[in-house]
Amino acid sequence: MSLDAAILTALRLPKTGAVSGAELSQKLGVSRAAIWARVEELRSLGYDIEASPHLGYRLVSVPDVLHADDLHSRLPGVKVVGRDIRVFQETTSTNDVVEKLARDGVKEGVVVFAESQTRGRGRLGRKWISPEKRGLWFSVLLRPNLRPQAATQLTVAAATALARAISTQTNLSPEIKWPNDILIKGKKVAGILTELSAELDQVKYLILGIGVDVNLNASEFPPEVRKLATSLKIEAGRTINRAELAAAVLEELDTDYARICAGQFETLADEWEERCTTIGHNVVIRVGDRSIQGRAESLDSDGALLIRTQHGRLERIIGGDVSVEK
Repeated sequence: MSLDAAILTALRLPKTGAVSGAELSQKLGVSRAAIWARVEELRSLGYDIEASPHLGYRLVSVPDVLHADDLHSRLPGVKVVGRDIRVFQETTSTNDVVEKLARDGVKEGVVVFAESQTRGRGRLGRKWISPEKRGLWFSVLLRPNLRPQAATQLTVAAATALARAISTQTNLSPEIKWPNDILIKGKKVAGILTELSAELDQVKYLILGIGVDVNLNASEFPPEVRKLATSLKIEAGRTINRAELAAAVLEELDTDYARICAGQFETLADEWEERCTTIGHNVVIRVGDRSIQGRAESLDSDGALLIRTQHGRLERIIGGDVSVEK
């Protein structure tokens, strides 16, 4: 953890809301002059930090930016996801950045955020609109000990973690639409793109790309998707703190990834099914040129969707476009 992250962590801990320069110096093992210099640097980045001769330093407010040290200070307990955080002002796609890191051998758990993306993408090569400072656009590198067929478990884990974090941070009731969409009142507010590199019987690495429409206004969506998409701000009726939400998502994802690694996918699958708008309904799923009709029954042990077709067969589906029959 960097000195800036350690200072922000310390400023968030005391119940009084303040901590003295002497305490910080002793706790972090640096001089009071070094503490003062870093506080000044944080102030220049937009952090409002009060300094009182009697009480010490107090964190009053933070800017609406994604800052790696700030995010680290909100995640002192993560084991894997978020132990390495990198933030870009702009990039083509955070998945592209993480793919290069993966090929370079970077350890799992690295998270790359971008304040905006010029070529953000969703499933099937679709474009994802990523306006500056309006959402959370990020990717996570994982190296799970899984067979390629079980990689869908990580999409399920990401969906449950994302829905849980949104719920706790906004008091909204997000639902999951198979395979990778988060909906609020039937409109898409977030999506997950899973990409992997694998050998015949082993995942080499997996990238979870996540996009959340946080503070977009209705006018910022392209006209063709305004009836289908929404943002947390629109649904909650207030601006959402992006850094708080980002930290909550990473914390929940770290917890769910630990469950996957411990072989506890079944508990996640149960939660996923409770939130899923697809399970229990008659659906039409398009996989390439093929169309599959039937009733969505459950997930299997690898995270694939099980469909009972009109002919009574149980089909295992790992991806496709789904529409729910009314």
